[in-house]
Amino acid sequence: MNLTPGTRVRIRAWSPPGHIRTPNYLRGRTGIIERALGPFENPEQRAYALPAPKRELYRVRFSMAEIWGSDAERPEDTLDAEVYAHWLEEA
Repeated sequence: MNLTPGTRVRIRAWSPPGHIRTPNYLRGRTGIIERALGPFENPEQRAYALPAPKRELYRVRFSMAEIWGSDAERPEDTLDAEVYAHWLEEA
């Protein structure tokens, strides 16, 4: 999956067993690709000393309103997170 800056994406809402690098509070949330960071070895496999194929890593920008809803203290503020492609789906 090659995503370009500005593409709306949703973080997959799944909970596979084991070491997970994607924060739980972002799962199911929608953000915008800020930029592609390139391919890196998947840390979810490296944590267990398994072969880790390279996967695309993206910086995704979320509004605080998207993450926290009406509990957001400053809804217009943003949070950037680095998320691997296998966690993303186009929104």
